[in-house]
Amino acid sequence: MSYDLVVIGGGPGGYVAAIRAGQLGKKVACVEAERVGGTCLNWGCIPTKALLKNAHLFHTLKHRAKEFGMAFDNLSYDWEAVIGRSRKVSDRLSGGVEFLFKKNKVDYVRGHGSIVDSAHVEVKAEDGSTQVLETANIIIATGGKSRELPELPSNGRSVISSREAMVLPTQPESMVIIGAGAIGVEFAYIYSAFGTKVTLVEMMPRLVPVEDDEIGDSLKKSYSRQGIKCLTDTRVTATEDRGDSVSVTVENAKGSEVIEAAVCLVAIGVEPVLPGGQLPEFTDRGWIQIGDRYQTSMSGVYAVGDIAGPPWLAHTAMFEATQCVEGIFVEGAEPKRVDVFPGCTYCYPEIASVGKTERELKEEGVACKVGKFPYQALGKAQATAETDGFIKLLFGEEHGELLGAHIIGANATDLIAEMGLGLTLEATIEDFHATIHAHPTLTEGVHEASLDAEGHAIHF
Repeated sequence: MSYDLVVIGGGPGGYVAAIRAGQLGKKVACVEAERVGGTCLNWGCIPTKALLKNAHLFHTLKHRAKEFGMAFDNLSYDWEAVIGRSRKVSDRLSGGVEFLFKKNKVDYVRGHGSIVDSAHVEVKAEDGSTQVLETANIIIATGGKSRELPELPSNGRSVISSREAMVLPTQPESMVIIGAGAIGVEFAYIYSAFGTKVTLVEMMPRLVPVEDDEIGDSLKKSYSRQGIKCLTDTRVTATEDRGDSVSVTVENAKGSEVIEAAVCLVAIGVEPVLPGGQLPEFTDRGWIQIGDRYQTSMSGVYAVGDIAGPPWLAHTAMFEATQCVEGIFVEGAEPKRVDVFPGCTYCYPEIASVGKTERELKEEGVACKVGKFPYQALGKAQATAETDGFIKLLFGEEHGELLGAHIIGANATDLIAEMGLGLTLEATIEDFHATIHAHPTLTEGVHEASLDAEGHAIHF
């Protein structure tokens, strides 16, 4: 069968590319080895958020019920049901994508895709049968997977990746997590909230090291209050996997320490998942190299999403997918590459950011005005008992333009959209001053932070 486009990979980049091409009236096939939705929908973004909701609800009822005028004689939870709910959410949404394929006349082909040449993709099904798809264009959207520690390979029991962490059949009494990026801190909260003794180990000076320094410091304080042991500026020097437990030796300025735990979650980053067959050129870090129109070194072959390198985010993959497809099929379209994008971490308190950090601006020699506003001073935060955190805005000293925004606190991942739009539209401090924010809302903190940048916040 001949196609206008074959997409290899059915994650956020792949399925969005396939659907957009279908909307443009093209004959499209999407090849996916597992279930459509990829890691994000089935084993990442979506099921973890379901687990986080369960964890936060249980943590609130267990530790703060009295604050809300409630009492329980025997508060408990069913671990199997907790895990089951997250799987049901993923299944429901994956089914929704399959419906969208049908709606947009996209052929959904199950199996492992290999590039025979720039006009043919071979698909090997689970039963071993193969078929070859003829196509005018190919988009590679195969994504990435958790990177392992060579000296501590995953076994799915005592040493696990994020994938196994979502479906552990029994809750471990203790867990050590190596890596305090988004995945590490999210699972730290989930398991700690249900009573697992959690130790976070991060080699960089702060948790969530890509975020603004104050955000990482604030999260560490919050996690320490919650009972999560946070070891920053700490490196792993030795490991031992005993099959039913692990031993991790770490070292920092205070000396050496041995951490014993039932389970070790390795969350140190991602590595590429490549299709089979002919492959385009790679970057020096092993990702597929692409040009301004997402083209690879092979004629008619493109790449989007995680496989094309950082940022490894579902929403940037979706953006790239749309831009790439329109660049291929829409006459005169000039695809855009990712520039301004939000980063979100769904721990509690939530973290979200867009644009430059204060650290980056100092390194670049850019003078800026800093405005901050604490959640404690927001009426909505007090009313909902979500007072942990702050909003921090960075404006250029010379022109007053928004340069960066950083939030730690309730609903941070939703609030950040306003600042993303502000960066895209080159909004200034005066624009934020002049925008009326509804009361009582958490977004009032954005307005107050912009006022604070010039020294006249009203409510703090």
